[in-house]
Amino acid sequence: MRKKIATLSAAVLLLTFGIGFGGCSAMNTAMKKSELAVESKLSQSVFLEPVSSKEKIVFVDIKNTSNQEMNVKNRIESALVNRGYRLTDDPKEARFMIQGNVLKVDKTDPREAKEFANSGFGSAVSGAAIGAATAYALGGGNKTMVAAGLAGAAISMAADAVVEDVMYVMITDLQVRERPLEGEVVTQTQKSTLAQGESTTIKQSVSGAKSEWKTYQTRVVSTANKANLAFEEAKPVLESELSRVISGIF
Repeated sequence: MRKKIATLSAAVLLLTFGIGFGGCSAMNTAMKKSELAVESKLSQSVFLEPVSSKEKIVFVDIKNTSNQEMNVKNRIESALVNRGYRLTDDPKEARFMIQGNVLKVDKTDPREAKEFANSGFGSAVSGAAIGAATAYALGGGNKTMVAAGLAGAAISMAADAVVEDVMYVMITDLQVRERPLEGEVVTQTQKSTLAQGESTTIKQSVSGAKSEWKTYQTRVVSTANKANLAFEEAKPVLESELSRVISGIF
């Protein structure tokens, strides 16, 4: 009889711990992540030469090869206009050129977002799958204890499922160009490896070619983080963040 009471008490304690732990974890997430947090990181800083107002002419070309529809080009252009720049559709007229490609918009975690930023311009953005199920290891020979543990784990998982820590990332490779100052001569060296079929590669090199532009390349990694964050809420914030960062370079 005493053994049954002890077993039942242990089971109740384990079940209560499971409920309390799950509820506490979910509550902590809800409290800490109640406000939307947005930030951006550049893989490399970009510094441009200051110019007079009449030379503030910029050509903007932003592509989107991600799996989401993003309205970034219009936002970037509006932000530049607000900073006193004039837009042009003619690259030959432009003093500055902005070329960008939105590569990825998806759920992520802080570790992966940091890796995307550290990897830099032009690197792969496939990343690991986010949101894999958590495994619970339960042991012991007593069926009552195992059942209680399973119940506690199930309740804990249910509590955590109600409050989810969600982070979205937008990865943009950015190339910024500016005309050389008077008297400056810019030469460009380019090396590339081209694939031809499955077993042949071609190495190509262009050296000493005179360039009309000074070129800078960087990667912009923007994140939005909040408890139970929906993409519909994250999308306009990520768009605005990218336009803020790009316009801030000028």
